[in-house]
Parts: sequence; structure tokens; C-alpha cells
Amino acid sequence: MTNQLDALKQFTTVVADTGDFLQLAQFRPQDATTNPSLILKAVQKPEYAPLLQDTVAKFKGRAMDEIIDRLLVRFGCEILKHVPGRVSTEVDARLSFDTSATVTRAERIIELYQAEGIHIDRVLIKIAATWEGIQAAAELERKGIHTNLTLLFAFCQAVACGQAKVQLISPFVGRIYDWYKKQAGASWDEAARAGANDPGVQSVTQIYNHYKRFGIATEVMGASFRNVGQITALAGCDLLTIAPELLAQLAASEAPLQPALNAEAAKAMDLPAVNYDEAGFRYALNEDAMATEKLAEGIRAFAVDAVKLERLVLAQA
Repeated sequence: MTNQLDALKQFTTVVADTGDFLQLAQFRPQDATTNPSLILKAVQKPEYAPLLQDTVAKFKGRAMDEIIDRLLVRFGCEILKHVPGRVSTEVDARLSFDTSATVTRAERIIELYQAEGIHIDRVLIKIAATWEGIQAAAELERKGIHTNLTLLFAFCQAVACGQAKVQLISPFVGRIYDWYKKQAGASWDEAARAGANDPGVQSVTQIYNHYKRFGIATEVMGASFRNVGQITALAGCDLLTIAPELLAQLAASEAPLQPALNAEAAKAMDLPAVNYDEAGFRYALNEDAMATEKLAEGIRAFAVDAVKLERLVLAQA
């Protein structure tokens, strides 16, 4: 019998969502993604403390933002020893509304990877899918630097990313699910809102179908999962980035798994063409209470963890 993880790999690229690169080998993912929260979690483990200590010692006296970028790249280089594909490394979330600063920071991260002998195509620069972030990504893509647009909750964000020709987007399944579940309160029916009826799954399905219908090359990578059911309901998506605990659950299950998304079927769908300019994008995002709240909340949370990471660096200095 094939386990669900191996079955999933037959029609979806499996990506590990972790900063804990020592966990990667057992799941054999193609790519890996990180974010400030995952790196913060990792550096507080005894087995990764030397990475932090060594990076801080080596670059003592440099600007804090440079030391942080060097630490992120150090983790990225270690991760790339364990995956054959790409690693996603995030630009400081506090730059989410500054296009030029995001471009500058991304270029430095790429230069640091190149100095370590890593090819540019093995790195995705993660940027929050604000209007400013999407414009930064468009500029980076024109320069040959590939991007992963994160904190993506709304259809309008996905459409704008497609227009910007970004390499990849990470629509967040679990956080969408969280919002709707919280809004429903006691009336939430878990069974009725599971699988294809999960609001996070529905969001990614809509984006996937739109991209395939209109020949948009941007890769769709479902992210932020709360349970295995959300993952199996998106089997067939271009990529899925999955935390180690859920990878382990998939590997332990031998339940049959079939693709739920189908690119050929999407091409035949009768869907309206959609485009956004800046005003249209901002209005559409504003109309989506869930996306507006979750985008703001996500940026704040990543910014908080970036500050915590800086404190750990200072403690070593």
C-alpha cells in the first residue's frame, strides 16, 4: 500500500513548512519554506543555537538587519542541503508597505545566497501580498529574482500577483478556516464545512481554477493547514507546503487519495476574466473583511517575531 504522502507526491509538489531542517530528510520534500516565526522557533532549540551564535560572532558590529538576513540565509543554505529544490526566505514584514525597501532587502538576500554558491533559481523571496509587496515582486521578477507572495487570503491578491507575473503564491488555508470558524461561533458545523466545503479550501480552489483557466503561469502553493483533510481536499494543487506534524500524519495513513483539483477541467470552466489596478485592488481587499483582518494580523505577528529574533541576536552580542 502507498501511504498518503507518497500518493500526494504523484500529483502535487510537496513542500516542508519548517525552519527545522534536521526534520526534513524523513519526508523527502521537494522544496522548503520558512518564515520569521519558524526561524525564531528553530533558533531557540539547542541543536540550532550554534547557528545563531556563530552568525552573530562572525558579523558582530554590523547593522542588525544585515545580521538577521545573514542568519536567515544561513538557515536557508542548511535547508538546501536537505531538499533538491528551492527554499523560500522572507523579507522583513515591517517593510510590507515599502516597495523600494523590499526590493533592496530582497536583492541583498539573493547576493548573500550567491556568495554561498547557491544558484538564484533555488531561492524564492517571500513577500507579504500587499499592493506594495506585489509591485516589489513584479520588479524583482523582471530582474530574474523569483518571489513567493505570502499572507494571501483574498482572490484580488491572487489576481494582482498573476498580473505581476510572480513565480508563486501561498494562499493560506488554515487562517481563512480559523476566521470563518471564529465568526460562526457556536453555529459552526465542522462536518459540513470540511473537505471541499472548507472556506480555506474553497479559496485556493477558486484561485487555482482562475489561474489555469486564463493560462497564468504563477504557481499556486496552498499553505497554513490545520488538518490533513484540508490537504487531501487540495490534492492536485501545484504545490502544498505542509508542517512536519501533518507530513507525519500523511505518511502514517494508507487511505486512498485522488486528485481534487484538475488543470484540464479548469481550462474548460466558464469563468470571468478579472484584472485590478491599484484602486480596484484596494477596494476589493477592503470589501473582504476576512482578508483585510488576516493580512494585517499576519504582518503584525511576523513583525513581532522579527523583533524577538533581534533580541536573541542582541543577547548573543
